[in-house]
Amino acid sequence: MSANSADPATGLTVRLVKAGRTKIRYAAGLVHDDGVRIVVSAPWAGEGVRDFGFVRFAPGDVFTEYYWRDRWYAVKEVRDSSGALKGWYCDVTRPAVLTGSELLVEDLDLDLWRSADGTDVRRLDEDEFAASGLAERDPRAARAATSALDELAALAATDEFTTLLA
Repeated sequence: MSANSADPATGLTVRLVKAGRTKIRYAAGLVHDDGVRIVVSAPWAGEGVRDFGFVRFAPGDVFTEYYWRDRWYAVKEVRDSSGALKGWYCDVTRPAVLTGSELLVEDLDLDLWRSADGTDVRRLDEDEFAASGLAERDPRAARAATSALDELAALAATDEFTTLLA
């Protein structure tokens, strides 16, 4: 464990911020922190069922979430209550910041879904990103966000995708 990493015996609070406001806050168990990548595990933190049409998140689902301090995205492996893999939901974010026991993640509206079998890769919420005004407020962050989505989409279309999580 480096000076920049958290102790795996410690629980964390993940705070997802969007447009300057806390969107959701939830408890997560720290699985691994090597000073660059932080891995946590948490049950579905939403209320009830969220049906996207291509996947449903529901009580009992377990998320293993991968965050980076040096990358503009997070990857969330989603499994149902029996442990069956549903797929990966990827958020384009600013690099994660861990302060004490709080992991701060700023959502930049762009998302990507990759199904468990890899046959369904979807770019999501590009309209929300365009409407967010980030390109005008922070052009550098907007370029980093679109580049991150392109990188994720390219990786998700290959078998190399899961190497991100190894």
